[in-house]
Parts: sequence; structure tokens; C-alpha cells
Amino acid sequence: MTWQEALVRASEILKQNRIEDATLESELLLRHTLKIDRVRLYVESERELTKEQETTFWQLVDRRLKGEPTAYITGHREFYGLDFDVSPAVLIPRPETELLVEKALALAKSRPVSTIADIGTGCGAIAISLAKHPDTIGVRICATDISTKALRVARNNAEKHGVTGRITFLQGNLLEPLPEPVDLIIANLPYVRRSDIPQKGPLSFEPRAALDGGEAGLDTIRELCRQVSGKLRPNGCLLLETGQGQAPAVSDLLKSRFPAATIEVAPDLAGIERVVGLCLTASQSNR
Repeated sequence: MTWQEALVRASEILKQNRIEDATLESELLLRHTLKIDRVRLYVESERELTKEQETTFWQLVDRRLKGEPTAYITGHREFYGLDFDVSPAVLIPRPETELLVEKALALAKSRPVSTIADIGTGCGAIAISLAKHPDTIGVRICATDISTKALRVARNNAEKHGVTGRITFLQGNLLEPLPEPVDLIIANLPYVRRSDIPQKGPLSFEPRAALDGGEAGLDTIRELCRQVSGKLRPNGCLLLETGQGQAPAVSDLLKSRFPAATIEVAPDLAGIERVVGLCLTASQSNR
């Protein structure tokens, strides 16, 4: 069987099993099997799989058919143009979360930002993407997570991308590990409603603690908002990722705690209100 034949056959099987992006997923699994890049896969598409490669590839396809996410099978996920190592200890980075990075960079351009905190960093995708960007040169970045296993993955990714010296990783609950107030807090926290977390399928493979936001999906976000007092500098900003339909409730929560602050909501590419942003004024007092 040639590489091309294997790719076509696997795509057909995944499509028949209602797996989205079947062609892309088949390509990722085959590239992982062969340890090659995308260009070589198509340039040498008529090459034959060895028996060992064929066995390995179909084992990976079978794992995907059983619901295991491709990112966990390959151990990789792309985010903001960078390749991140992932494991079942961390949530798989989503494309919509790139909006948090974009909003953070926009704030760093428009106002003085010398310190950033990425809360619930997981594999470190947000903190590392910011650390790699030229607009954050000189900015000190902290990344916190309650999971020591997640922090291990994040530290490995920071070393992989050459930004170990740019990021301080801290273990603990949300904002509690921060030693001092910062200019910008970014958080992609658990916001899935508990009843919406499936027992089967790709989402069931991801760490429940990184998904479960309680009955309404807002428990962890509410806790972070309670901790913000004393953790943001004057004129500081907060960026929160939210789930579908949650932005109004999060905005109201922030307004009740910071009535003089500016609050804005930004939609993702699907039109879902995804990021709620808050910026304090110099005179704003944390309550």
C-alpha cells in the first residue's frame, strides 16, 4: 500500500465514522507514523509503506475510531503557528483560544504592559506564544496551574521553544501563586457545564478538571474574579475566555465587582462571544 492509498483509505474510514476533518486527521496520523513533514508526504506519496509502518498506522487509526483525540495519539498540537507537545495531563489547545493571544498582544501595543500572568496555563500555549512574539520583548510572564503534571508539560514546551528564561512557572490555585500584582491577566479556565461533559468521545479523554466549570460552567471563573482584588495593577486588564452564551453573565459579574472599569466582549471567527475583557482605570479600586 502506498502512502497516498493509505491516506485515502483512512480518510474514507474516518468520514464513515463521522469524524470531522477526516483528511487532515488521517494526514497527521500518517505523518506521525512515518516521522515526516507534510511536504515529503505529498512529494513522495507513491512510496510504499513497510509492513511495520502499515501495522502501526492502522493501530493509530483504530485508536482515533475509539474516540482518542489525534493530538494525544501524536503528542502534538499546533497553536498560534507553533508546535506544542501535549499529553492527557493537559487540555488540547483550541483555535478559538488564539483570540486571547491576539487580544493580549493588542493590549501590549496600546498601553504599558510589563508583566503578564497566564492562569491555568496547561501546556503553556498562551504564555509561550506571547513570549515568542516580538511585541512582548522585555515583558515578564508568569504562568500558573494547579496541576504539577501540566506544569511539567508547559516547562518542556518552554524549553522546546527557547523561552525558559522568559516565563516563570508557578504551581497553585488560579491567582494565589502570583507574588505581586501584574498589568495583564489572561485566563482560559474550565467553563464547560458539568452536564455537557460526555462520558465517551474525544472530550472524555481530556482532563476533567480542565473542563468542568460546574453546573453553569462559571464556578472557576467566579473564583478567579473573587481573587482579582490586589492582583491587578492600576490600569491593569483581565482577559477571560468564555463558552457559548456565557459572556453576558461574566460581563455582569465583572461589572458588579468593578463598576468603573471598561468591559468589552470579542467574538471568535464563528461569531461566538468568546473573550470578555476588563480594563481598570488608574483610580479603580479592587473590591
